[in-house]
Amino acid sequence: MTRKFSVIVPVYNRRDEVASLLQSLAEQTVRNFEVIIVDDGSTDPCGPECEPYADFVSYYWKENEGRSPARNYGMERARTDYFIFFDSDCVIPPSYFQTLERELESNPVDCFGGPDAAHESFSPLQKAINFAMTSLLTTGGIRGGKVQLEKFKPRTFNMGFSRAVYERVGGFREMFSEDIDMSMRIKNAGFSIALLRNCPVYHRRRLSWRKFARQVYVFGMSRITLQLLYPGSLKAVHTLPALFLLGSVALLALAVLVSPWCLLPLGIYAAALLLDALIQTRSLKIALLALPASFIQLYGYGAGFLRAWFTKILLRRGRNEAEELEIRKGKNE
Repeated sequence: MTRKFSVIVPVYNRRDEVASLLQSLAEQTVRNFEVIIVDDGSTDPCGPECEPYADFVSYYWKENEGRSPARNYGMERARTDYFIFFDSDCVIPPSYFQTLERELESNPVDCFGGPDAAHESFSPLQKAINFAMTSLLTTGGIRGGKVQLEKFKPRTFNMGFSRAVYERVGGFREMFSEDIDMSMRIKNAGFSIALLRNCPVYHRRRLSWRKFARQVYVFGMSRITLQLLYPGSLKAVHTLPALFLLGSVALLALAVLVSPWCLLPLGIYAAALLLDALIQTRSLKIALLALPASFIQLYGYGAGFLRAWFTKILLRRGRNEAEELEIRKGKNE
């Protein structure tokens, strides 16, 4: 079968994840793609995991530079005219490429993105974090859900674009939220972008509360960076976690100074989250874990957003050493 897509995956010390990803790609109903694994300076390389799939997988090891240079390295070696990007912690449904080919034949677009979901084999914590990252009540549905409060922008856990896009726009920039930056550049260059809801991937989440909190904290900081790069890109939905954090602090102060009943709005919101998670996951255990996951998502993002807003917007300072450290930690975990 003719290869129509080049799947490009950057990897850093994720051997187990790569094994699961490649197994899911080997089980596709059609094999109309090549896979390029770019091992970005891993101290525990995943070459052995790639060897059984040598008929369609090309493995490269390079010095550590970050995710964006790794993706660009892969695009330079791609042999097709359409590039697909997955994260190493994804599992791909068996009919993904069959559906993708059908979708692009009926609606040709220069760039697309798809939603993410939790596979039944994922742990309760991973499913809870998936809820926190995709629910309308927490993120506004900006990651490809059916209802969105912001216009969809593809993310590199499930994203594709044509070689023509790459040749005009260039590669990814090394920054956090580099996929949103790329989506903005693609849009500004006049290319078409679509959300393909029928092409989801199963996306594992951070395996600890600490790692998840750090990840969303850096997401919040990077939103201000994107506003500075693209004035006017900051929307009301992006400010909601920061407002939620400030409102929670105010309610807590009022509960101490005035009455515990001032915490009632938080209680109502928590109940709504619990009900939504219970309906979506059909598991009380996962729904209970989704509560702290949702608050971590909101408070972590809000704290990063407020810090970056204060330093970069209010004080007009550039990125400082502490922020650089947080971003490097977020990329390597």
